Amino acid sequence: MKIGVLALQGNYKMHNYVLESIGIKPVNVRYPYELDNVEGLVIPGGESTTMSILMNRMGFYKPLQSFANDYPVFGTCAGLILMSEKVVDTELESLGLLDVQVERNGYGRQINSNTVDIEFELNNMNYTIPGSFIRAPKIVSYGDSIKVLAMSDETPIIVKNKQHLGISFHPELDNISILHEYIFIGATTNK
Repeated sequence: MKIGVLALQGNYKMHNYVLESIGIKPVNVRYPYELDNVEGLVIPGGESTTMSILMNRMGFYKPLQSFANDYPVFGTCAGLILMSEKVVDTELESLGLLDVQVERNGYGRQINSNTVDIEFELNNMNYTIPGSFIRAPKIVSYGDSIKVLAMSDETPIIVKNKQHLGISFHPELDNISILHEYIFIGATTNK
């Protein structure tokens, strides 16, 4: 299985390491036509405005939305922002893959970054993992099609919509692979 990692900006290299650790071949995706060579995509954390500008410049929006009709997309931090239906505090163009509205830097600025323990259940197994929140987006509302997999302070931080997964934090920074495994290895059974 080959999984793409959008490699325009942000922390895509750490996602490559996590995917390799679970036996998945990562493919850095820098051009829309490269989506034809992968069976899923990670949109990493980074600077969402910069990523959006680069995606527009490279012509990614329509091809990525079409790709997402058939394949899983996993967004962390800025990836969640780009996958959202609406970003409430900016005119940033989003993909509309997750029926959520997000607020950029909803947990505070860089100085407010922290790591908290996150508890959740996947496939009848309980997990506790560290969640690194770095200028993280906050989900301020979500639609009926969203399944909330984890909360922190009564706010959704891991959400699923069909075969797509969005999270507010950075599991790759703590070498956490369970969410990558869930969305990509279990993608055919988790729809």
